[in-house]
Amino acid sequence: MPHHSRLCSFVLDCETGDLAPHVEFWSRALGKRVETLDEDGDGKYAKLDTAADEPILLLQKVSHPSRIHLDIETDDVEAEVERLVALGARRLEQVHTWVVMEAPSGHRFCVVRQQRKPFGPHLNRWD
Repeated sequence: MPHHSRLCSFVLDCETGDLAPHVEFWSRALGKRVETLDEDGDGKYAKLDTAADEPILLLQKVSHPSRIHLDIETDDVEAEVERLVALGARRLEQVHTWVVMEAPSGHRFCVVRQQRKPFGPHLNRWD
């Protein structure tokens, strides 16, 4: 059965106890207003405001060194993970509803369920 996916988010992983000053910096640096300082109610995620045809910009409080990763959104997480594994990626960890992956280059990324409805532009269809 075919499924769809596209680039969804850029996630700025911040090794910090207080996400707020980092959200302020990136908001001002990118010219994007802060949509929310607490996306999920747990203090781990903040979101900057982006247009429907731009990737979502999230900041995430983490315990590992700061880095950036991307999310791929899909209407079938398992099918997309299988497709990416066939391309050489490794499945690392299931977290809630998403899967942490590692590209052959060593870069980490996540496969997440669809974040925006409708998908919008730049959609890929995989048979």
